[in-house]
Amino acid sequence: MIKIEGLKVSYGDYVAVDNLNLNIQKGELFAFLGPNGAGKTTTIKALTGLLAPDSGIIEICGHDIDKDSQKAKSLMGYVPDVAIFYEKLTSIEFMKFIGDLYGVEKQRLFNNTSELFQTMDLEPFSNTQIEELSHGTKQRLAIAAALCHDPEVFVIDEPMVGLDPLHARVVKQELKKRCQDGLTVLMSTHLLNVAEELADRIGIIDEGKLISLGTLEDLRKGENSEALEEIFLKLFDKGNSDHEGQSQ
Repeated sequence: MIKIEGLKVSYGDYVAVDNLNLNIQKGELFAFLGPNGAGKTTTIKALTGLLAPDSGIIEICGHDIDKDSQKAKSLMGYVPDVAIFYEKLTSIEFMKFIGDLYGVEKQRLFNNTSELFQTMDLEPFSNTQIEELSHGTKQRLAIAAALCHDPEVFVIDEPMVGLDPLHARVVKQELKKRCQDGLTVLMSTHLLNVAEELADRIGIIDEGKLISLGTLEDLRKGENSEALEEIFLKLFDKGNSDHEGQSQ
C-alpha cells in the first residue's frame, strides 16, 4: 500500500534522505523511528506530496504520488507533527470542511463524524471554536479529520503529542482496530514504548539511511536485547563507534 524506492531528498548539499526503500503492506502498522534530524519528517513530507524528492518513486495503493498525485492523496489521511487548523471554525465545521475537500457524501460524512467524535471523545466540543480547544483535543480532532473519508493509508507524525494517558489509549485502540480492518498506517514517533506496543514492523533511520528494519522480534534477535530502547541505543552507540573509527 506504501511503496518507496530509491528515495533521495536533499536541502542544498545536505542529504536528508539517502536511497530509502520501504514497502508497507495493507493492514500493517509500521513505526518509523530515529533521532532528531534523522530524516523521518522529510520522508513523510515527500510521501504526502508536500516535498518534491530529488529522485525515487513513491506509490500509494499503486498510484505514483508525482504522476497521479490527486488520486494518491485522495486515498491517504495525514496528521503532521503540528496540525494546522482554521481556528475560528468549530470542530464540527472543520470536519465538514475537510469532508468537502475529499468530496465525501454528506450522509457518509455525518455518520463518520458521529462515530469518530464518539470514539475520540470529541462530542462535548462539537460546537466549540478550535481556538478554544486544548492541545490534546486539537490533536484528537486532527486525527478524526484525517480519518473522515475512510482513507486506505494513514500517515501520522508523533500521534501522541499532547494526549493524556486516557486519550492516548483511545488513539492506540482506534489505530489497532482500523489496521485490523485493513488500514495501512505509517507512524513516526519518538516514543519507543508506543512503537513497541503497536507496531507490526519497525524501521529505524539515521542520517537519511535505514539502518534497521523488521519486527520487534527480528530486532531483538539482531541486537540480542529485549527492550526496544536498548536496541535503539545499541544501534546508535554502534554508529557513533563506527564514525569515530573512520575519523581516526
